[in-house]
Amino acid sequence: MILRLVQDTAADAEAVQHLARVSFAALPDAAPGAPGAGARDEPPSVYQPARTRHLVRTDPQGCWLAERDGEPVGTVLSLRREGLWVLALLAVRPEAQGKGVGRLLLERAAAYGRGCLRGMLCASPSPAAARRYRRAGFTLHPAMRLTGRVDRSGLVDPGDIPVHPGNATHRHLLDSVDRRLRGAAHGPDHELMLAHFEELLVADALAGSGYCYRDGGEVRLLAATSKRIAVRLLREALARVPDGVPARVEHLTAEQEWALDVGLEVGLSVETRGYLGLRGMRPPAPYLPDGGLL
Repeated sequence: MILRLVQDTAADAEAVQHLARVSFAALPDAAPGAPGAGARDEPPSVYQPARTRHLVRTDPQGCWLAERDGEPVGTVLSLRREGLWVLALLAVRPEAQGKGVGRLLLERAAAYGRGCLRGMLCASPSPAAARRYRRAGFTLHPAMRLTGRVDRSGLVDPGDIPVHPGNATHRHLLDSVDRRLRGAAHGPDHELMLAHFEELLVADALAGSGYCYRDGGEVRLLAATSKRIAVRLLREALARVPDGVPARVEHLTAEQEWALDVGLEVGLSVETRGYLGLRGMRPPAPYLPDGGLL
């Protein structure tokens, strides 16, 4: 077996996407959207290979492929942002699991994050994944997922906090909120999200600031300087989910009860799913991470 850096090519991006799909489809109780260190078990998409190539460009030393006899058997994607190391994806083919492939890939990615004081990841419900990340020094916070059709009768009056569409001109606000909550801006990752997610919602008032990305029925990332702003953004995002499209809000820890309450108010169902892994930091709040970029 050899380990090599992921290259900025369509072939490598497709190999990473395939590895993620087959790895997380094999999880017990696998379902669309099942998280696994940030990966989603979903049909092939434009976003996943775009994310891979984006990270290869911004963090080339953090992205690796494991190959055996010329065939990809595992992959890891990681990134560094202002002293925060993020594990975006760790995936190993089912037949190669339990043979040290995941350990070697994680070691390479962790070496790239050496010197970072903080770390984040989203882990699948797999006991093996939980064991691996705990041994790597991560505190595992059990996470919840909200899914279902939005009951619009539960969308209460929005109050006096205006929410409006955002764009690249709001980068300063986005990075400022990011730094306050997780100690590091998303920086260039916002370019990827703006290009591939359906819309960015922004709130900026005397009560505070915040933003939320929505893509179809999914709330992909939400960050705010107060619970009041976060609640307003989440309600607005769910109100914009098209009729007949199921909503999904993932990676809620116990610190995000405000989001749980909003979800229950609009008729969504809650279930436990995986973990938010943190090292050197407490859970950001109010904050809903994107599983693939945190």
